[in-house]
Amino acid sequence: MKRVMVAIVGGALALAGIALLVLPGPGFVLVAAGLAILATQFAWAARPLAYAKGKASTGMDEVAHSWPRAAVAILAAMALLAVGILGMAGVDLPFVNVFTASLLVVSGVALLGTLVYARRRAGAAQRRPVVVDAER
Repeated sequence: MKRVMVAIVGGALALAGIALLVLPGPGFVLVAAGLAILATQFAWAARPLAYAKGKASTGMDEVAHSWPRAAVAILAAMALLAVGILGMAGVDLPFVNVFTASLLVVSGVALLGTLVYARRRAGAAQRRPVVVDAER
């Protein structure tokens, strides 16, 4: 029964994430969450989850070490937040209703959180002491 529930919940999250890759919303986050849940019961899900983690880590490193990429990401997050807030405030925007507006706000907040996390992670990596091999 547990395996069936994991398959249903993880599969639903992954499918919703795939749909949100083309719709406004945190698609990659939901795909990764679905794969993480599926990987608890299904060995096949561990491989795409590891691939997604690697790509996410690479992307965060690139944004953390490149000011132009970070600036574009911040502008994108602000645009998501602005359109989402305007949509929730009742401004008539094409293709935006209350549901998509709320997803845009969530996506903007998630992007800003990811940027903050990436910068802190990069700063922590730079502050780590370098261990020198004494035998050299």
